[in-house]
Amino acid sequence: MPTQILVVDDEPDLQLMISQKFRKQVREQVLHFEYAISGVEALQKLQSHGEVDVVLTDINMPEMDGLTLLAKINEQYPLVKSVIVSAYGDMSNIRTALNRGAYDFVTKPIDFDNLEITLNKTMQAALTHRQAVRDHDQLLALQQELEVARKIQQSIVPRKFPPFPERREFEIHAEMIPARDVGGDFYDFFLIDDNRLGFVIGDVSGKGVPAALFMAVSKTLLKATALKGLPPEECLQQVNRILHLESVAAMFVTIFYGILNTRTGEVEYANGGHNPPYLLRVGGHIEALAGTGGLVLGAMRNTTYQAKKITLQAGDGIFLYTDGVTEAVDEQNEQFTETRLEESLQRSADAFLPHVVRNTIDAVQKFSNGAPQADDITLLALKYLG
Repeated sequence: MPTQILVVDDEPDLQLMISQKFRKQVREQVLHFEYAISGVEALQKLQSHGEVDVVLTDINMPEMDGLTLLAKINEQYPLVKSVIVSAYGDMSNIRTALNRGAYDFVTKPIDFDNLEITLNKTMQAALTHRQAVRDHDQLLALQQELEVARKIQQSIVPRKFPPFPERREFEIHAEMIPARDVGGDFYDFFLIDDNRLGFVIGDVSGKGVPAALFMAVSKTLLKATALKGLPPEECLQQVNRILHLESVAAMFVTIFYGILNTRTGEVEYANGGHNPPYLLRVGGHIEALAGTGGLVLGAMRNTTYQAKKITLQAGDGIFLYTDGVTEAVDEQNEQFTETRLEESLQRSADAFLPHVVRNTIDAVQKFSNGAPQADDITLLALKYLG
């Protein structure tokens, strides 16, 4: 699309001279000129001709002079760049014009080589300004879309606590803090039947929107498969096959999935490459759950998974987390580590379950001391009440 230039001057010879000087650019559709003989007509053409990039205007004209026109252009068409034409030595009007928003000026009698240089510079400034505005608008639109995506992502993980207020055999609490607008961590919990509670935590490779999309797919697949009542190892195997089949860009997810028998306290679980959760025993004893040796999901089609079982006594709990906790860093790039996590859990193991989660987040944030959060932080705590 040619650059649009509006020439405003009441001297008829100027149109002819401009047509001759820029005939090649006009013929090659690099430039397109419109003409007006007064400020009033110029405003009418600005209104009717859409995107004008540059206005070249004389100062002395009938009906509306160039200085008044400049003020109106600056107010109504801030993306348009203006070049004024004034008599040599008319510094007072030139200064006024620049104060009213003119980008540059040329003097009479017009040196058309100098005019060409001035217009080229002004056109480049106008196009750069327009592109900057478009980029800014696109950034704002993207930020709005990311905010909607963030709200959607937050809505697909349980946010209401306690989630099952009528159940007295267990309590559960979780929190997720994405490092960006959207992230790749997730958690979930659901009643498979009257006596079995499924609970899961996951961490997708990568960051940002791709990880968030893969997170939504992984969470949905896991829950849909788990609600069939399959044992944890079979559930992970089925989800892994589907993710590997559908995965793009070599993405994968780590998942820990467990099933609590709410009558007996028995927990059967399988681990797909995730951080081992901690067992919180009554009295404050803390230990990492034994691993099951499973690989991440989505990386290899025929991966098999193993399950293990533990039995919780009344008051015992399980604490699940993603590596955004232990790999959080301070200003010296030192990591929070499993050791500090265990110390934090030791201090709050017997606390009210939401306090266990919140105290851990507070410990991480205090340790980071304002250092940027590099990874999503997700915690899920479950307690068996008997």
